[in-house]
Amino acid sequence: MAAFRQGLSEAGFVDGRNVAIQQRWAEGRDDRLPALLADLISLKAAVIVANTPGALAAKAEGTNIPVVFATGSDPVRDGLVASLNRPGGNFTGVVFNSGELGTKRLELLRQLAPKAATIAMLVNPSTPETVAEQTDVHKAVQAFGQQFVVAVPICLA
Repeated sequence: MAAFRQGLSEAGFVDGRNVAIQQRWAEGRDDRLPALLADLISLKAAVIVANTPGALAAKAEGTNIPVVFATGSDPVRDGLVASLNRPGGNFTGVVFNSGELGTKRLELLRQLAPKAATIAMLVNPSTPETVAEQTDVHKAVQAFGQQFVVAVPICLA
């Protein structure tokens, strides 16, 4: 948020002076996103900045408010935009292809532990980027003849 505010300031937008920044947090509970979006829509937000789950919720809501997202997944595959070079509609964003690094991480792991028979991956199963990375790593692990275990952390609320 500090970098976001700094960037806005450099562009002449200062919170409380000529722009109002309203933050909403789902606290890891995606089921809260529709209510948070409804609140922002009722405030007549000029733009919504969101992560992948927030952007997907905004897409499902069908809002006409511009949405700027940051994702580690493929926004075309996830249905956020029509294409990378022409997103279309009111969605655009920044893509960090971190999910595609899963097979590279596996290569490094194999160099560190070449005799490992089982590879485990700790995942957050609720994000699209996790699904894609898990699929890619699983294929690579199978190609090496190793077992693949997916571990999902249990969150205590």
